[in-house]
Formats: sequence, structure tokens, C-alpha cells
Amino acid sequence: MDMQAVLKAGGVGAAILVLFSLLGLIPCVGCITFFLTLIAYVGIGVLAAYWMAPPRTGSGGAVNGAVAAAVAALVAGLVSMVINAIYFSITGSAQLAQGLADLPPEQLAALSEMGIDPSILAGGAGIAGVLGIGAACCMIGLLIAAVLGAAGGGYWGSSHPH
Repeated sequence: MDMQAVLKAGGVGAAILVLFSLLGLIPCVGCITFFLTLIAYVGIGVLAAYWMAPPRTGSGGAVNGAVAAAVAALVAGLVSMVINAIYFSITGSAQLAQGLADLPPEQLAALSEMGIDPSILAGGAGIAGVLGIGAACCMIGLLIAAVLGAAGGGYWGSSHPH
């Protein structure tokens, strides 16, 4: 494994993915950045294989691409979790509290009967929920990034040996 190529491609990829995370905060742009992120994972794998020292192989490119895309996804996922927690703490808590205030008393009573305290959703538990869901999504994103990065790196490594 060419660690210099992996770190270089992972760093460039992380910067691009963080930019996509920031752009995803804009309403309706998040749908587009999701698909751009998937394409970026393949591109990170291609970059890792491109920056490998020749002679390149498909398997070497796939390993480098998978690791580089996973590094980029990990860095971008952690930054995205922080960004989303800040965003939710600024906007989400107030909107959630307003939504809970607008619930009819019958629905609040039904939540209480099920053992759910509606006031817990508006406080710190909301931010903790965002971080928990973000961590789960980050783990899934790492797997997807590794697979797509391996595909891009394997393609470039096998089709451009020199």
C-alpha cells in the first residue's frame, strides 16, 4: 500500500466531502450533494491509484482506493456530525419545541401513556440523537466509501499500469 498516495487522496477527498456537507445544509441541495458524494468516493479511489508509484495493479489500486476513501469519509463524517449538531442546536431545538407545543393534548397523553416524556425531545436529548444517528450514518458511509473507492482505484490501477 502506497501510504503517501492514500493520505494525499484522502486529504483532498476529505476537503471535498466537507464542502459537500456544508452545501448539504442548503435546502434541496442535500439531494444533489448525496449523489455527488457517491461520485466523489469513486474519484478518491481513482486519485489514490493515480498517485501510486508505477507499476500499478488492479488489486493495489483497489486497496489504496478503499483506504483513501474510508479516510476521507471518516474525516468528513466527523466534521459533518459536528456541523449538524451545531446546526440542530441553533435551529432544530426551537422548531421541535414549537412542534411539541402544537401537539393536541390527546397525543401528548398518548406519548405519556407509552412512557415517553415529550419534554425530553426538546432538550439535550435531541442533540444527542443527532450525534447518535450521525455516528451510525458515518459507519455506513465508511463501508460505502470503501467499496466505491476500491472500485475506482481498482479500475484505474488495472487500466493504467504505467
